[in-house]
Parts: sequence; structure tokens; C-alpha cells
Amino acid sequence: MRVQFCLLFHRRTMTLPIIQRTSVLGMPVHLSEDYIGWLCDRIETKQGTTVVTINAEMAVQGEQDPKLEQTLRGADLVVPDGAGVVLYLKAQGYRQRRCPGIELAESMLAELPRRQWKAWFYGGSPGISQKAAAILTGRYPGLEFAGVNHGFLDEAAMDQQQRELAARQPEVILVGLGVPRQEYWIEAHRHLCPKSLWIGVGGSFDIWSGTKERAPKWFCDNNLEWLYRLYQEPWRWRRMLALPYFVWRSLLEWFKS
Repeated sequence: MRVQFCLLFHRRTMTLPIIQRTSVLGMPVHLSEDYIGWLCDRIETKQGTTVVTINAEMAVQGEQDPKLEQTLRGADLVVPDGAGVVLYLKAQGYRQRRCPGIELAESMLAELPRRQWKAWFYGGSPGISQKAAAILTGRYPGLEFAGVNHGFLDEAAMDQQQRELAARQPEVILVGLGVPRQEYWIEAHRHLCPKSLWIGVGGSFDIWSGTKERAPKWFCDNNLEWLYRLYQEPWRWRRMLALPYFVWRSLLEWFKS
């Protein structure tokens, strides 16, 4: 699988990475050249952190859904995942590279072995997150998991997971339940591990496990990853209707600036 880490943003310096806050359609977005450095510092200093990776579809949904808007505003870091968000930022005069959530999450996993931190996976179909964990352990020797659970737990298993999370306190918790369900779940349960890093990773477990393929490099380099995903999952076409509206709003911002 092609991997372009957000380690591109991770320059090992002695100074704390700068995080700049702006907005896209009124939704908060944080800009930085070193997301990984900032997140590692948060873990080192035991500051609980929730991360949302935002794309155009999610920005439009947040503008229309007060509950999601509140969740986005409550996140500690909102990263520009989609090409549309980067286009919008460019119209406002910002030069920010896109940081896909799957790359951000894997970059964090790559950091864990040398820091002796542990991860937790929750989400995906039965067997998928377990397979993803096994493959990633082979890719990053020394990577340890405090727990791995699929996203179809019954009430008893969910209660057990919550008890284990509270007892084991993994440093990095990746939740793949889809947007916005994963964001709501993190918001409701982050108190279980108040010093941990929580990231919603969507369908990343499917990619890491080899169940699905990520878009070829050409699509990613030309900001067409969304088109390849639509090809893989044609049922998403209704959700993609948010894109024309988002482009229109981006053009308005460009003309204003």
C-alpha cells in the first residue's frame, strides 16, 4: 500500500510546533507544518486530545447540523483532510498542505514503538480491525496494542470495552465508526481516558487490513481521491452532493478576497 506519512509535517525541533486556528464554512480548522510533533507533545504532557479530520462534506454537514458543529468546536485539533478544504483555505490566503486522516493516524502509530506507547483500535467489521492491527505490527516492530475491538459490540461487550479502556489507559485510541458516529462516540467516552489521544479514522481499518484499496497515487496527487472512493462505493453519491455547494462557497470566498 502506498503510504505518504504526515511525517512530512514532523520536523524534530526543540520548539513546540505552531498551531494556527482559522475556519471553513464557520467550522474550526487548525493549520500547522508539524501536526505529529504537536500531538506527541500533548501525549508527553498528558493533555487529553481529540482529533477530527475534516473534508468538504463534513464541513457542509457541520454547517447544517448544530450537534456536529458543537462536536467540531469541542475538538482539540481539526485537521484539513479533504482537497476541498485546502482549496477553501487557499481562497482565504492560507498555504496549507492536505493531511489525510489515514496518513496522520499511521504516522502516529509509527511513533509509538520508540516511545513505548500503546494503541487501541475500535471499529470496522468483525475481524477487520484485528487484521489491520496484525499487519501494522509487522510493519512497525514493537508496536503494541492495549486492545482491539470491532464496531459491532453488543451491550455487554461494550461495557467490557469501557472498563478495559479505563483500566489500561492506552496513549492512542483510533475509532473507525464512520462520520459523524465516531466523533459522537469519542465525545461521549473521552472521559474514560482523559490523558489519551483520540482520533476518528473512518474506513482506515479496511485499508490497513487490505480489505479495500486506497486510491492510486495519481488520484491522490491530483485531489481526486474522493472520485475513486465514489467508484468503490457508489452508494455515497447522495453524500457527494455537498461538494458542488462547497465549491460554490469556496469561489465566493475567493472573489471576496
